[in-house]
Amino acid sequence: MPDRALSPDFRRATPEGDTHERDVCDHCGFIAYDNPRIVVGAVVTHAGRYLLGRRAIEPRSGLWTLPAGYLEQRETPEDGARREAREELCAEIVLDRLLAVYTIERLSQVQLIYRARFDGAFAAGSETLEAGLFAWDDIPWDAIAFPSVHWALHHARALDAGESGAPFSNPPGETGAMAR
Repeated sequence: MPDRALSPDFRRATPEGDTHERDVCDHCGFIAYDNPRIVVGAVVTHAGRYLLGRRAIEPRSGLWTLPAGYLEQRETPEDGARREAREELCAEIVLDRLLAVYTIERLSQVQLIYRARFDGAFAAGSETLEAGLFAWDDIPWDAIAFPSVHWALHHARALDAGESGAPFSNPPGETGAMAR
């Protein structure tokens, strides 16, 4: 794929038959599509407790989150969720099911969050300051990094309580904006 930042041949245009303006190469006609980013992750539990990591990197460094991150090229969402748990929390997880599909419009993200379990072995990875396995009432709710982490934890609990509905989606009126 051409590097648009280095090429003076790109211009903004609406390609024939398209509905959106795109970067189009005047020389070869290449169309550079800028599509949403896919985030994959998991609500991971062991013995009724939830696995969380305190972020060592921005955004939201120092706050708690689920193991999650961007899907890599040529990686399945399931493999990506397992990789993120391994990288961030040194945990080998087993995925049970797709828990939720969230959209974070302001970031052009689609998040695929799974329900997972593991054997209880974990540690802080290179992007994590601290890792913890929390009972529901001990989750550091005031220090959760992202709105979708709140949603996913509550959706996992609803599923555990026998409420159907998975895969869940954004709660009504929620767009993932950071203001709470």
